[in-house]
Amino acid sequence: MNSEIIVAHKLSKSYHSPQEVNSVLSDLDLHITSFHMVAIVGESGSGKTTLLNLLGCLDRPDSGKIFYGSKEVSTLPNNKLAEHRNRHIGFVFQRFHLIRELSAIENVILPLRIKGVSGSKAIKQAQQALKDVGLEKKLWSKPSELSGGEMQRVAIARAIVNSPTVILADEPTGNLDRNNTNNIAELLMSLTTRQIAVVVATHNPELARKCAKCYELNDGKLEEINK
Repeated sequence: MNSEIIVAHKLSKSYHSPQEVNSVLSDLDLHITSFHMVAIVGESGSGKTTLLNLLGCLDRPDSGKIFYGSKEVSTLPNNKLAEHRNRHIGFVFQRFHLIRELSAIENVILPLRIKGVSGSKAIKQAQQALKDVGLEKKLWSKPSELSGGEMQRVAIARAIVNSPTVILADEPTGNLDRNNTNNIAELLMSLTTRQIAVVVATHNPELARKCAKCYELNDGKLEEINK
C-alpha cells in the first residue's frame, strides 16, 4: 500500500440507542491514490460526516482499517492518533470553528502550538499561510470583523499551516454565497498542487463537478459516479 495516500478498507460504523442500532457505514472501501480533490456526495444523514470523522481520526470504526501510506492508523493509541492527526490532517468545516476572541493569525497559530512550534517561527508560518489564502492584510482581524468567505479562508489557512497530507472539508461552502463558493472551491483545488489531497463532503453539485473524482455514499457504501 506504499503507493496509496489514504486507504479505507471495509469500514463499518454504527450508532446505538436504546431503541435501535443505526448502521451508517458498511464494509466501505475508499482508495485515494494521488493528490487531487475528491467529492463525497449523498443525502443528509447518509454518513458523509461520519466517514470524514473516521478518515480524520476523530472517531474509530467498529471494524475495518484505515491506512495513511503503509501506516495503519485505525489501531493507534489515542496519543499517537492525536499526533498523527495534528501532523498529517487539516480540517475545514461549514461553520468555520474559529475562536471568536482570537485574531486570524492567532487562530492559525493554534495547530502549530499543539505541534510544539512557538515564537517567531510559528508567527512566520501562520503569516505565510494567511498570505497563501489572500489574507495577508487581515492578520489581526477577529472573526466578527471578517466576511463569511474570509472566515473560511482563515479556516483553510489553519488547516494548511502544518503542511498536511490531506485536507478533510465538511460542507466547506454550505454557509457561503455563490461568489464565495466559487472562490473557496478554487482555493481548495489549488492545494492539490502542493501535494495535499483534498476530500470534500458536499451537497453542492458545482463544487462536486470541480473535483477529479466524485463518490456517492448510499446504504453505507461508496460508488464512483459521473459528475
